[in-house]
Amino acid sequence: MSVAPVRRRRRIVRRVLLGLLVVVIVALVGGYWYARPLLMTGTGYAAHNACAVTFVAGRQDPRSDLPPNPLVPYLSTEASGSEASSSIKGLLSSQKAWYTPGLGCTLGKDKGEYGTITQVPDGKNPYTSVPTPVMDAKTKAAVDRAFGDDLSAADKATLGTRGIVVLRGGTLVAERYADGFDSRTPQLGWSMTKSVASLLTGIAVEQGKVALSDKGLFPEWTDGRKDITVENLLRMDSGIQWDETYDLGTPITRMLYLEPSMAGYVSSLPLAHPVGTVQQYSSGSTNLLCSVLQNRFGHADDAPADFPRAELFAPLGLSSAVLEPDGTGLPVCSSYLWATPRDWAAIGQFALQDGEWDGDQLLPADWMTQSVKVTAHESSDEESYGLGWRSNTDASGQVVEPLMPADAYWMSGHDGQRVVVVPSADLVVVRLGFSPAADDIRVNQLVGDLASMPIGG
Repeated sequence: MSVAPVRRRRRIVRRVLLGLLVVVIVALVGGYWYARPLLMTGTGYAAHNACAVTFVAGRQDPRSDLPPNPLVPYLSTEASGSEASSSIKGLLSSQKAWYTPGLGCTLGKDKGEYGTITQVPDGKNPYTSVPTPVMDAKTKAAVDRAFGDDLSAADKATLGTRGIVVLRGGTLVAERYADGFDSRTPQLGWSMTKSVASLLTGIAVEQGKVALSDKGLFPEWTDGRKDITVENLLRMDSGIQWDETYDLGTPITRMLYLEPSMAGYVSSLPLAHPVGTVQQYSSGSTNLLCSVLQNRFGHADDAPADFPRAELFAPLGLSSAVLEPDGTGLPVCSSYLWATPRDWAAIGQFALQDGEWDGDQLLPADWMTQSVKVTAHESSDEESYGLGWRSNTDASGQVVEPLMPADAYWMSGHDGQRVVVVPSADLVVVRLGFSPAADDIRVNQLVGDLASMPIGG
């Protein structure tokens, strides 16, 4: 056989193989860029979590706060110095989070500058340094059940209770923590932060810096969005297009892990419903609200992330409280408040006292009454949501959680965070944990049991 045909066949084979290799490479690159936003969401979550757990909470086990996800086995995450990073196997979709004392962690290519922040002494918080209380037998039994002491080790781990604090008559009467946690360990409240945003709004109303009826909130809103009010943002009935599903690539995860300006991203979204008609839970609405507050309090330029510290944390003495900002310095009022269980309890007590603290009236006298009032909508995915707080009585007057008193209201956060206030029992109950797979975090029964007890058991 002639050598020439053999060489030609080899060249053809090489060309075919090269062509196939190019096709495979193009497919892989195209597939990666298609999936990149999803992957960046995962690495952003992991980097921010590792940074905050390490530097804000002072723990060394950030992976224990990652919910189940197919990406988790492929994440390479580390924290050192004042930053944390995460990527896919150390190669792809890398994200970094940077730690700033007093302000926590922020995702970004570079560390942000946020100006001088207010220092928060703890002298105004009476719960910071009081001794751990001795629980009476009935209270202890109720708290032990909320920790799952009657469950198997596996079921108790799924329940995931990490801290419980109980105030009765303004006094610390019960407290317990899981291994690795104590009264000085800050824990993330997730969407309980929205209730704190409501309190900040009340403070701004009391100071005359904002009104619930204010509209025309952003200059670019020249269409139907110009009719959105501060109250619409608080009640989650702004009508802005949204999806709160915590999944890779949804608006909520894009906002938290891909967008340097969270309010800028949400303010660009169109209306999906007429303003005020549909109540749809939206972390985006809360971050729009905090952008409004940032400007009205006058902190936007010199210290953009400071207004929660200056206006609420310092007056209450919440020395552990850290509300993390986005890349522009806007506090992420939807999700990112860390505080010790005792500081979370102080926030609940502040609400129970209708905004009075250490002799100062910081909220309008009727603010909490307004905050827990539920209004009817054409449709709603939140049956008992008021002005950033959940009420145990819905718009029709029906009790939502029968195990708790009808006048109970609460903050609620992702993975099982709760601060429940019961005015009729002069009671504040804090339950913190990591419970992504728990069907019942046992807080309703705990509150009901405690509310039925006379003071002292």
